[in-house]
Amino acid sequence: MDQRKHPHKASGNKSFFEGKYILIAVIAVILGYFAYAKFFEKDEVTTKHVVTDPREKIKNVKEPAFKKEGELEFLSKDGKQTVRKVDIEIAENDDERTQGLMYRKSMDDNKAMLFIFEKEEPQSFWMKNTIMSLDIIYVNSKKEIVKIFKNTIPFSEKSLPSEKPATYVVEVAAGFTDRYGIKDGDIVSFQK
Repeated sequence: MDQRKHPHKASGNKSFFEGKYILIAVIAVILGYFAYAKFFEKDEVTTKHVVTDPREKIKNVKEPAFKKEGELEFLSKDGKQTVRKVDIEIAENDDERTQGLMYRKSMDDNKAMLFIFEKEEPQSFWMKNTIMSLDIIYVNSKKEIVKIFKNTIPFSEKSLPSEKPATYVVEVAAGFTDRYGIKDGDIVSFQK
């Protein structure tokens, strides 16, 4: 039989071949996508989140020695009674402030670090690479304590903001402020 006389048969074969080509094209696109994805897949080592103990990163870092650069007194609110006097190491430039008490293993109650800033503005500290727990004391330009964070968590990257403008920050051993009854509103006085 001649196909020209039966147009339905000819179009049926044509549809069959068209469907076959579409199926092949779809399969080729899918295979191409997987090949592309596999080729550009990131290395597993770089994409895995590796949790490491922060102490591992600093175990070979030499502990900086405390150097006395002045003295600081904690005074009662009225400024008449000395509550506690300590030796201070001073951090007054960006490098010293960045270093702070990082990598120090301990500090007794006779020592503190005093951070001095150029401007009175809200400050914020964290405990990254700080081995020991601290009390962090924010002090305004009038040398009044405006905020105390007690018993901070070593190695924490959580921000500890002053909430009020501060020009100075004093770091002491954890529990210091409770042991000596130091609180917001008390005064500090220091000499270099």
